[in-house]
Amino acid sequence: MVTVSDVVGVLRECLDPELGANIVDMGLVYEIRIIDGRDVKVKMTMTSPMCPLTGGIVADAQIRLGAIPGVAKADVELVWEPRWSPEMMSSSLGGA
Repeated sequence: MVTVSDVVGVLRECLDPELGANIVDMGLVYEIRIIDGRDVKVKMTMTSPMCPLTGGIVADAQIRLGAIPGVAKADVELVWEPRWSPEMMSSSLGGA
């Protein structure tokens, strides 16, 4: 059975290459849902809709989620609401 902790753990390995910080601590992950203990759905955003690294970061998250033992299906949805702001970053990165 896949847990939220499993998902957060692999998403912490997804880095924004420009900032060198992971997408969880940057506050880019908005929602994690696990359905029937094996299907993972993640809603995330980027710092800007114009980010040239969006495709690579989303693909990296998708691949890592799919590699979690026990995951049958992984889905990453890119959303733009609420709009990301620096205050969403963890305090270790200077956020609120």
